Amino acid sequence: MDQIKWGIIGCGNVTEVKSGPAFNKVPNSSLVAVMRRDGEQAADYSMRHGVPKWYDDVDDLINDPDVNAVYIATPPDVHTDYAIRAMKAGKPVYIEKPMARNWAECDAVIQMGKQTGLPVFVAFYRRSLPYFLKVKELIDTKAIGDIRLVNIQLHWQPYAEEVGENPQPRWRVFPEISGGGHFHDLASHQFDFLEFALGPIKTAQGFARNQAGLYEADDIVIANFEFESGVLGTGSWCYTVNKEQRIDEAQLIGSEGKITFHYFEKFTIKVETAAGVEEFNLPYPPHVQQPMIEEIVKELRGEGKSPSTGETGGRANLIMDWITAK
Repeated sequence: MDQIKWGIIGCGNVTEVKSGPAFNKVPNSSLVAVMRRDGEQAADYSMRHGVPKWYDDVDDLINDPDVNAVYIATPPDVHTDYAIRAMKAGKPVYIEKPMARNWAECDAVIQMGKQTGLPVFVAFYRRSLPYFLKVKELIDTKAIGDIRLVNIQLHWQPYAEEVGENPQPRWRVFPEISGGGHFHDLASHQFDFLEFALGPIKTAQGFARNQAGLYEADDIVIANFEFESGVLGTGSWCYTVNKEQRIDEAQLIGSEGKITFHYFEKFTIKVETAAGVEEFNLPYPPHVQQPMIEEIVKELRGEGKSPSTGETGGRANLIMDWITAK
């Protein structure tokens, strides 16, 4: 490929700023078509973002001869189906995270990629963000010695739409759509980055429960996991605490110090060693997926290699399946 001409399936909220505009900002890349089942919303997105074409049928977008790469930004329940359809039409796919609802669905996409010879990419864009590349650099240069332990805490209060007199939870807490709950949505980013930075996780186990009864999905998960390198990890995810207890923090404990960083809400990295404390502040770019999209475009043009593939992306689902015993 020379010019990468993207079509988006599912032009919802994630595509408004995080990803959509980036397709036109990356060299040799353009957004030429969007699709949403609600045609009026697809047309509105097309008009606001200057996209030449819009559709309300997925096959019309996939089979558009002007589209040569497909970004699937729908909820996970249709990721596998749409990815397979696109690859059967000869088009590489970039899939929102989590890659699918479970490892089996991810593997079906991976196998289709192998059958067709087409690349599969997953939107684990932290692999390309300067903030997380700095964390990886600190690990690789042994800023805190050898890593011994990883600890993750992600405790949030319920979303506004999940409580009150007439709660209307969104699709992320309906397992038949998302594969789980907020854990599946957010921990997928965390485990993907940990494998990028520390290597494969070889085993994981945990407990997933629903304590507050606000929706069907689990709202608390506790996990232990072990990397092939021997590093051990623990994590707790709870989505029904009060706002004063809200925390998004990860710690890497090493033989010579500690690194504290954050996955979602802060841009600081703290390194503590016997020599003192050093802090870094690395805000995200305006379009958070742009660095990843740049690397994908380069690979499709034969100029590089994306750090996020179907094989790496599916492993987050595999780990979450282990933890939730699915």
